[in-house]
Amino acid sequence: MAKLKITLTRSVIGRPQDQRETVKALGLHKVNQTVEHEDNAAIRGMINKIDHLVSVQEH
Repeated sequence: MAKLKITLTRSVIGRPQDQRETVKALGLHKVNQTVEHEDNAAIRGMINKIDHLVSVQEH
């Protein structure tokens, strides 16, 4: 199964609460922090919700 590298590229300051919680659920806390997750529908849905805050690379 493919993995995704997700990097928080923009701050969550001033963002709606649901977007902040999505970032936290992905395990991101600081700007420029990178996490790896399996590529599945749930993770893709979270990424789509906050795609303006993160960058994604397939690994």
